[in-house]
Order: sequence, then structure tokens, then C-alpha cells
Amino acid sequence: MFRSLPAFGGDQRAVAEVVRGIMDGKTNNTGTVTLATGGATSTTLTDRRIGPESVILFAPASAAAYSDYMPYGAFQSLADQTIALANTAYAMTLDTTDYSNGVTLSNSSRMNVKNTGVYNFQWSGQFVNTDSQLHDVSVWIRKNGTDVVGSTGFISVPNSHGGINGHSIVGWNYFLELAANDYIELWWSATSTSISLEFLPTQTSPTRPSTASLITTMNYISPSALTNIYASSQGQGTATITHFANSTANKTYRYAIIG
Repeated sequence: MFRSLPAFGGDQRAVAEVVRGIMDGKTNNTGTVTLATGGATSTTLTDRRIGPESVILFAPASAAAYSDYMPYGAFQSLADQTIALANTAYAMTLDTTDYSNGVTLSNSSRMNVKNTGVYNFQWSGQFVNTDSQLHDVSVWIRKNGTDVVGSTGFISVPNSHGGINGHSIVGWNYFLELAANDYIELWWSATSTSISLEFLPTQTSPTRPSTASLITTMNYISPSALTNIYASSQGQGTATITHFANSTANKTYRYAIIG
């Protein structure tokens, strides 16, 4: 801790050292705090320099703190997905996790979020139609098992022609407000069992990489990453720090007290 002065001042040398420190940016108002674990959403910060009107600013100071700064997830399916009955709802499934930080996959179809906020959810599906007739597909979102109003999109998949199956890759994005531990799923139906989500292996003539039958991504967009940890209340010498639900050890932040 940077040197301070007694309540009634000090000698010239002591005052000069303190002023020099202030001019060098050492204002004696910083510290560190490690967040409580066990799923805690708040941590008590005790520091005698905190006052009821102080401004407290935070910055991540450990690898654990940086890793949870902005949640995201990316998943895909490397298998064909068919339907047994026309005009019947089925969950789209995922079998591969590409990236995961605070957004995880479970039950083959559920994308779970650890933290409350607004998320940008995007998806794309590679549909194939083996019939000589055009057929339609409906795709929508379920949140915690309940259909999200207004989320259905309609797709017309081209018919097969000249011995070649009809293909269509489609996708769009949604902004979703989610609470901690919520999950979302993509559901779909089609007017014919000739429609499926198709995985394609590496292709030749020319050589092309494989094609996932389904790709999804989710990234946290709001509130700002800088406001994920803040002083929600404070008094003389203490403050309550509100943050993401935390179960990670050694999540340490530097803080500065102003005023």
C-alpha cells in the first residue's frame, strides 16, 4: 500500500514523498478482491477507504476472471437428422462442441447459459429434399421447454431434379433475454419425411471440406462486459459486489476506489 499521512499531517519530507507518489499516479486507493464461489452472485468487499458515495471500478486480474468475461458457445451436428412423421415437432440435435465459455450443451439439444443477460443466438441448417415435389420446413425456438412466441420461420426446400437432390442452407439469428440456467432448443417440422438435415463428408472435384448438418452459436451481448461486476450497495468501509453466478476458484479482480 502506498504511504499515507497521519490525520494531522506530517513533516515536510513525509508530505513531499506522498505528493510525489500522487504525481506518479500512486493514490493509495487500489486493492484486489476474489469472488465468492459456490454459485454466489455477490461478494462482500471490506475496505476502510470505501464511503457511501465512493465510485468503485473493477478490472479482471486473473486468468479465471478473464475467462468468464464474455460468455459464448459454438456447436454443430456431424450426422444426418431425419423425421419419422410429417407435420410433427422434433428437436434438432447437436453432437459437437466447438467452443464453450459459460454456454454449454446438454441432452443433445439444449444450449444452457450460466449467466443472466441478452444473447445473440444464430443457427444454420443444411436441408435436403429427396422428393420430386417441393416441401416446406418450419423452425422455431423453445425456451425451457416452452415455445417462444413469434420465433417460427418457414423454409421451402427445392425438389429433386435431374437425379440430383434439392438442397438449401438457411439460417437466421435471434436476440434472447435469458436468466441464469435457462436453456434453449431449436425445433422443426416438415411437410414430408423426404426432408432431412444432411451431413456431407469431404467432397471431391473440387476438394471441399465437410458440411455440418446443423451449426449454432450463442454469444452474450448485454449488459456490457464491463458491468458484469459492480458495487450494488455500499456503506462506510464495505460494499456488496454483484456479479455473474460464480463457481470458479481464484476469480480475482483489481479495484480502484474514487472518492
